[in-house]
Amino acid sequence: MSKNEFLVFNDVSFKYPPIEGDLDENGNQVIPSFIFEHFSAQLPEGFTSIIGPNGCGKSTLMLLASGRLKCESGNVFLYGIDPVSLEEESKNLLASVIYQNMEFETEDKVSSLLKQVFENGGYKGEMKALRENFSSLYDEVISVFELKDELDKELKNLSKGQMQRVLLAFSVLYGSKSIFMDEPLFAMEENQKEKSLKYLAELCKSFNVSIYISMHELDLTRKYAQNVLLMKPNRDMVLGTPEEVMTSDELESAYGVPASMLKHQESMTRDNLNQWAQSLK
Repeated sequence: MSKNEFLVFNDVSFKYPPIEGDLDENGNQVIPSFIFEHFSAQLPEGFTSIIGPNGCGKSTLMLLASGRLKCESGNVFLYGIDPVSLEEESKNLLASVIYQNMEFETEDKVSSLLKQVFENGGYKGEMKALRENFSSLYDEVISVFELKDELDKELKNLSKGQMQRVLLAFSVLYGSKSIFMDEPLFAMEENQKEKSLKYLAELCKSFNVSIYISMHELDLTRKYAQNVLLMKPNRDMVLGTPEEVMTSDELESAYGVPASMLKHQESMTRDNLNQWAQSLK
């Protein structure tokens, strides 16, 4: 398998089903438009950051790639396998997913759940650490994602930032061949984001794991991503290195605002951007 055959979309079309009760101004059922229509692409392995404005299809692309959504027509192949065709355990070992705003009601403690994930996933509790100063991957992950103080807490009682760090730990300890992460840095402190991304980049190289991560932090994408996939509202895409993709012209084309305004985009809400756009009319 060549590098560009890690993830293949072959003439894929997909749209979400109608939502019952979602009616237009005339009282007719709203029929969603296609998110992807006759979409074909070969995407590379490695550490890839997916960037682009809200609503451009980043989440849908990752859910299709990991087999969590089934395309209406066409095929998706991950490592040459159609992930939709797999049973749940095999699918998880091929591709794990961190969704946006995941919540859990379990009363189990973080330490118990982390151990279960590590022991029952692909590593069977025996993977060595990346760095020499840790005895096992489990101990290393606890340190990297700063979870020592959360181990005795129930998962349902964690803050948003704590939950995101636990989810990152789950994704690493489970041992999937690929990981798809939808805005996993949400609510984390800046130093934690840097520390996490640096570690994930190391993980890709050392364990031959491919990670696709969507995030708003463009500066961190420039710093840590091996590949960048820039998705635009019209479904045009640009793939390459950060230097190749993240030019002022390409970013302005995708986001519809001056590139200088995107430096701190995570702190800018959609309303902020809409208000700015309206002021230009």
